[in-house]
Amino acid sequence: MRDSLPIVVGAAPFGLLFGALAVENGFEVYQAVLMSAMLYAGASQMVGIDLFGTNVAPWIIVLSIFAVNFRHVLYSASIGPKMAGFSPLQKAIAFFFMIDPQFAEAEQRHERGQRLSFRWYMGAALPVYVAWTAEAAIGAYFGKLIKDPYAYGIDFMLPMYFLVLVMSFRRRKNWMPVVLASGVASVIAHHLVGSPWHVSIGAIAGIVLAAIMAGGDKKPETIEPDAEGVQHVR
Repeated sequence: MRDSLPIVVGAAPFGLLFGALAVENGFEVYQAVLMSAMLYAGASQMVGIDLFGTNVAPWIIVLSIFAVNFRHVLYSASIGPKMAGFSPLQKAIAFFFMIDPQFAEAEQRHERGQRLSFRWYMGAALPVYVAWTAEAAIGAYFGKLIKDPYAYGIDFMLPMYFLVLVMSFRRRKNWMPVVLASGVASVIAHHLVGSPWHVSIGAIAGIVLAAIMAGGDKKPETIEPDAEGVQHVR
């Protein structure tokens, strides 16, 4: 549960912002709360409230949300084999609660050589889920008090939190070229293809480069502490 505190703090502005924007886009308060509780995917929820009520065909809305959340397929492929003690039902539950920070925290725990148990996973996930749902309600009730949420820049806090998460993996082999390739591909895709496809295209570009650079290296990564006790993946 202690590991969830930074996630709760980092996601709070985003959760409040979603509640405020949902009401601004014609949602009732209970609808905003239900969307947060049942979909539980911040970026997809933002895409949804932008597209619901427009003349966009339903299949385009579904496809757009799929594009935004395609990265979760990659997350599952990476973290799934590390859930060795999870039953199939526990894995299904864990994947529902797997948001970006949860995935990053689980990966870091595995890199530190600590066991990835279902008890630890849900202890970190549930406080974030409860807080996220409550923030949607608070944002929906009180969001109208803030005339222009974007003017305060609070929507920028979650991307900053994601940047910190990415930096925490900087000691991984080939980290810099993979991050650069993913970022450049995402920017180019945003200009040529548009949102939300740039998210998936950037992720795929990074994965492809990582696979190419890994090449025939069969030696698994190991975690070794340096003289100061800081752990490095080698």
